[in-house]
Amino acid sequence: MDILGTFWGEGENITILQMSVRAFVMFFIALTLVRIGGMRIFGKRSAFDTIIIIMLGAVLARGVVGASPYWDTVAASSVMIGVHRLLSWLSGKSSRMNNLLKGKALVLYESGNIVWENMRFAALSEEDLMQSLRLETQQESLAVIEKAYMETNGRISFITRHT
Repeated sequence: MDILGTFWGEGENITILQMSVRAFVMFFIALTLVRIGGMRIFGKRSAFDTIIIIMLGAVLARGVVGASPYWDTVAASSVMIGVHRLLSWLSGKSSRMNNLLKGKALVLYESGNIVWENMRFAALSEEDLMQSLRLETQQESLAVIEKAYMETNGRISFITRHT
């Protein structure tokens, strides 16, 4: 067996050494892909960004364990990063595209009233809203709140009343 075969292997029957070498190389490939993809992949945490994180990990792992050809998984991952960048750019240019990809914030509370239809849509209870109120504003009453939103990243934000 040649030296490349010894350290790299082929197919699904690879040794721990071969998998380790593949993982070492894949780490730097993944790091490069994430740098090309931009920090928004991890910063925004929208469903749009979470999908790329999950898919990227799943596809790259196939190359490490030999379930798919190594360089094919790198190519597929590169395409995913390219598509993510393109869609991110398009969403920055078009509010319609942005809303399609990332959704819109939901009003959960407004002018003294909980918007129950939106609470049900977001699968939130009143206790979920109150817990977020305590965590985000250190308040225990909605009386000081003008509006509350379920943001596209899943967090609840609060706008306080101006007195």
